Amino acid sequence: MTRDWIRSTRCSKTPAMVFGSLIAMAFSAGAAQAGGVEHIVVNGNQVIVDVAQVRSVSTRILANPPRIALDFSGSSYGRAAVGDGPVSAVRVGQYGANVTRVVLDLDSPMLETAEHFSPDGKQFSLTLQPTDTDNYALFANGAAKKILAPGAAWFPPPRAGSSIAKLTPAGAPLPRPHIYGPAGRPLVVIDPGHGGQDPGAINPVTGQREKDVTLATAKKIRDVLLASGRVRVALTREDDHFIILRERSAIARNLGANLFISIHADSEPGSDAHGATVYTLSETASDKEAQALAARENKADIVHGVNLNGESADVTSILLDLAQRETMNQSSQFASLLKRESTGEIPFRGDYHRTAGFAVLKQPDMPACLLEIGYISNANDVKRIASAEGETRIAQGVLKAVEIQFARQMAAN
Repeated sequence: MTRDWIRSTRCSKTPAMVFGSLIAMAFSAGAAQAGGVEHIVVNGNQVIVDVAQVRSVSTRILANPPRIALDFSGSSYGRAAVGDGPVSAVRVGQYGANVTRVVLDLDSPMLETAEHFSPDGKQFSLTLQPTDTDNYALFANGAAKKILAPGAAWFPPPRAGSSIAKLTPAGAPLPRPHIYGPAGRPLVVIDPGHGGQDPGAINPVTGQREKDVTLATAKKIRDVLLASGRVRVALTREDDHFIILRERSAIARNLGANLFISIHADSEPGSDAHGATVYTLSETASDKEAQALAARENKADIVHGVNLNGESADVTSILLDLAQRETMNQSSQFASLLKRESTGEIPFRGDYHRTAGFAVLKQPDMPACLLEIGYISNANDVKRIASAEGETRIAQGVLKAVEIQFARQMAAN
């Protein structure tokens, strides 16, 4: 397989090259042939590629150094573009027969999201989302993501200065959402997945977006939980805005949450996959996260009620590992409760409980799960989860599991 990389243009960033500036490279006449990458725009965290007659694109996360590769099938290559924001350079080359590879060289770890073709198939866009080194490593050098072909639903990328430019700066205070319910009750934080410039999965026929479905479902869960009078509830977002992955669980922990539930909708176009799935943190991810926490956090506030200041690195690592493993056990127990108590309300997959290294699940002292309420790519599932009746059934299932979860905790105390 040939990798005939053409010369890349790497620029040194000047003060004039601020976040949100628009840097584009147009090809000279004849530089891009029909059926190829024609024009690349890098606008801070956003990348837009104009193409002609490409068949599909697949994406791959690469490490050492961090970069993202986009492989356009049915394309002959053009030229490189100048970088901007976290993208230090863009390189374009012929990767194989009728495959053009666009490589985004990154200044810092980023993951791609919100990938879409325009309706006419002539523009492909993606948004880059900041992440940390550990989370990036979980995705790096793996298999290519499922191929996206022209004709998928597409939504215009945000303007410069919109929510994409309003990420919380490092060291800034976390957002503090409103807490509903009577004081003294256990606190459940519901996290509607995606939002803002990140629509999540999209139904290719109806155009329904995961970010809208998860927000509506989260609000229904909040209302049903509050009606019980037994818990307090907060949402990480109550409108259409973007929150960095790691901030979502950090917000919950900052509020002193007793339980964290992230709501998502799965997608597997071209298959008949359907049903809900519950994810909890995997042991491998737990080990890596415990080490990272010990290295970066204030030891007085890593585990609620336990001050680790003055402890050696080995002792801190052991205590964190024990705390997180106990939390993982509680999370798994809640996942089982959710499946059991939701029978008749939520149709689950046969292998309903899975483990993974989701960033939103990585807190050492707060039970957490990620609930995929169904497949937005499945016609029957999306009809269910996007309906008022479906939202209510999901909320009722969550309510039953939450009530038993806290009743058990009270009995144990």
